[in-house]
Amino acid sequence: MPDNLFSRWLERGVDALVLLSGWWLIAFSLTSCFEMVSRKLFAFSLQGVDEVGGYTLAVTSAIGFSYTLITRGHTRVDFLLSKLPGGLRSFLNWFAMTTLSAMALFGMYRASNVLSESIEFQSTATTPLQTPLWLPQGIWFVGYGLFALISLYLAAHATLLLLRGRRAELDRAYGPQTLDEEIQAEAGEVMRDVKQGSAR
Repeated sequence: MPDNLFSRWLERGVDALVLLSGWWLIAFSLTSCFEMVSRKLFAFSLQGVDEVGGYTLAVTSAIGFSYTLITRGHTRVDFLLSKLPGGLRSFLNWFAMTTLSAMALFGMYRASNVLSESIEFQSTATTPLQTPLWLPQGIWFVGYGLFALISLYLAAHATLLLLRGRRAELDRAYGPQTLDEEIQAEAGEVMRDVKQGSAR
């Protein structure tokens, strides 16, 4: 991410959403455990836990796309990339970022179509909960919108670096992580967790 106020604002926003998603997943896991035990022992069901699980998967995945993009965690098939000439390598890193942004835009467009149809026809889930579908789909759409915003922002930055000939910076920011960078990232997460634990 470029080092500016907007980037820091985006990172803080995504971090908050990821933490919220994590707490929701913990709560949902506990609810699922209660559902399994109550069905087995007491023949009692909360009704709709599996439905909420589907919504949870869709929403947390959409939010996770943004976090993975910011942390450069998306999988890249890069066994040939390091062997290519520098100019071609930089172009391919730029091309990967711009095509990812195009895919994110397409995903947001399709999500908007699904959401608008659910609103237009006042669609509800054919389940005991009869959830108005615009509710989970609206949150899902926001997740895709955030992913599209961040990917477009980064694609614009990558394009600027390419046009200015700053290939080393482009490769460092948008190329696959090296082994050393992956180790440093993992070590950084561990150290941050240790510091937070000691602070408590």
